[in-house]
Amino acid sequence: MSSTARTSVEDIQRALARGGVQEIAFRAEVHPGGRATLGLVWPTPVVEPAVGYPDLGVLILADGVLPEPWLRLPDPVFQAAPAPSANLELLERTLRERLPGAIGATEEEIAAAEARLGVTLSDEIKVLYRVTRVYSGDDFDFEEAERAGEAVGCELSGLEHLRSVDGAVRHPGWSLGAERAVSSGPDSAVQALAGSPGWIGFGSNGGDEFAVDLTPGPAGHFGQVILVDHEQSLGAELVADSLTDFVLGRMREESRDRRGDNLPAVARVGTECLGTIQAAAHPALEVLTIGAWDGAPFSLAPVMGLPRLRTLTAVPGTLSDPLEVAALTGLEFLELGAQEWRVLLDAGAVPRTLKAAAIKVRDQEHLPVVALANEILALWDRPQIVQTLLAGDLGPAT
Repeated sequence: MSSTARTSVEDIQRALARGGVQEIAFRAEVHPGGRATLGLVWPTPVVEPAVGYPDLGVLILADGVLPEPWLRLPDPVFQAAPAPSANLELLERTLRERLPGAIGATEEEIAAAEARLGVTLSDEIKVLYRVTRVYSGDDFDFEEAERAGEAVGCELSGLEHLRSVDGAVRHPGWSLGAERAVSSGPDSAVQALAGSPGWIGFGSNGGDEFAVDLTPGPAGHFGQVILVDHEQSLGAELVADSLTDFVLGRMREESRDRRGDNLPAVARVGTECLGTIQAAAHPALEVLTIGAWDGAPFSLAPVMGLPRLRTLTAVPGTLSDPLEVAALTGLEFLELGAQEWRVLLDAGAVPRTLKAAAIKVRDQEHLPVVALANEILALWDRPQIVQTLLAGDLGPAT
């Protein structure tokens, strides 16, 4: 980069800093003779910044919308029972031996916690807080809290800080989340969810969260202990069949991958992937990605009518008839090339079930793409993206 160009970039950075703008999408062209253009796309709440290419990001078509996996509620667990290893007497005796003189919560305080959470806590977690409430108010005792954590096996939360794991908080954004899926089978100990009203977080290992699971999977136990990994946005790992096991150090490992990021829930068609749309068609299909492809464009006819298909992404030029998208009646996320979007817009065929959308670009000017994005946003009465084009002459390069 020449000194002139570098100075120009620094001037822009200073101007953005003065305006409180932390990031901005731009495209700059500087010709050898000095003629230069700079296109700026200003940040807006209706666009989620892209993780990588393309630079425009994801259009959010309503406030607070999330992909379906982050909204999914647990299946009923009417027959779920505590594990045989759940031993209330042993648990209480062990905790009292490890925590002599600890102050426990009253029945009224435990009932208040249940009312606040909207759940009935497991008998084991009640035993834990009857022994030590780990109170964190004005009389908080750090040493007592540390002893309680050592006795239980994690950084223990106070009774008043028990909370259910909120799936929405774990959402990684549409650019990543739209192509994710989760699935549970009859042998699943933990339901494949982002969160649950019955995942009651009670402690941590300094980063990840331990929770008692009141909504276990078909092969799980009521009150089992699970680990919610802070680096993952879906699912949880079984670590102990009961809180008794957890306190006694009798850990479990469930290594099966429950994310469902493969067939039949997620399918990828294209070079080095599936060679036909028909091969991807399955009643459980949720996410269809059509990547680079050297053959004839694909028809979407084989996936029409699939009940769970919610995400479609397609590289420009890979659809034989973009209007077939209108027949996919359950789409919540759609990513197409600019020409395919143009066809849908001109025909008034953009699916109104969409929650979010993206324009997949190749080496295109971003200003026309922004204009197209604003047409899409207008269908949902969303605010428009503001763009600025600057042109000038920097003088010949030295």
